[in-house]
Amino acid sequence: MLNEERRRAILEILSRDGRVFVKELSKQFQTSQVTIRKDLESLHEQNRLHRTHGGALPCREGALEDPTLREKEQFHRKEKLHIAAAAARMVNEGQVIILDSGTTTTAIARALRVFKNLTVVTNAVNIAADLSGTSIEVILTGGTLRKNSFSLVGPIAEETLRRLNADILFLGVDGFDVRHGLSTPNLLESKVNRVMVEVAKRTVAVCDSSKFGRRSLSLIVPPASVHQVITDRAIAKSDLRALKKSGVEVTLV
Repeated sequence: MLNEERRRAILEILSRDGRVFVKELSKQFQTSQVTIRKDLESLHEQNRLHRTHGGALPCREGALEDPTLREKEQFHRKEKLHIAAAAARMVNEGQVIILDSGTTTTAIARALRVFKNLTVVTNAVNIAADLSGTSIEVILTGGTLRKNSFSLVGPIAEETLRRLNADILFLGVDGFDVRHGLSTPNLLESKVNRVMVEVAKRTVAVCDSSKFGRRSLSLIVPPASVHQVITDRAIAKSDLRALKKSGVEVTLV
């Protein structure tokens, strides 16, 4: 296989899986890890991927980048399912749970469908639809629909949330800088998310490791406002240390 053919194939795998690892690519293409590292470095220099320790991620989006929910569903599917399973294990019958919009929280909603006595508060129209026909009581916030994310935002959503209390908030984010905080590209979405944090007893950030080191346009809350993070084991060790030093509980899946 020519270098360019292999590099094109690497980009296809990256687009499909959301990340690539040097060891796995070496086995798949039956070539040395040194060669794969050179491929990744070359693609990084061309700004076609983001090189990381042991592999690579898709190029980091700009602070205003706001992919649709369907686009986001294509990335890190396996990690999101593992995160969702871990989140569901934290929930007990009789609790009130808040789910914000996003693909990871959608996966959590599907994992919660087996509960018999649970209330889910959400600003995501698709999550409410996923939970219809179950024993779960669903409270939809109301508000103005964002077509990209199927989420409801604005003063109506915020006012509804302020009248409620919840046991756990599972908060998905577009960016998580361990020093700056959690962020999203939409200003109205960040305001709704902040109210969710205010009314929940416990805030759990749910995000795969690719979200770390990123900053989107609008800050939601600083890391100190988060009680726990559920993420996958590919998180950078420096980010893991920083979270634990801040007193944030970390669950790796």
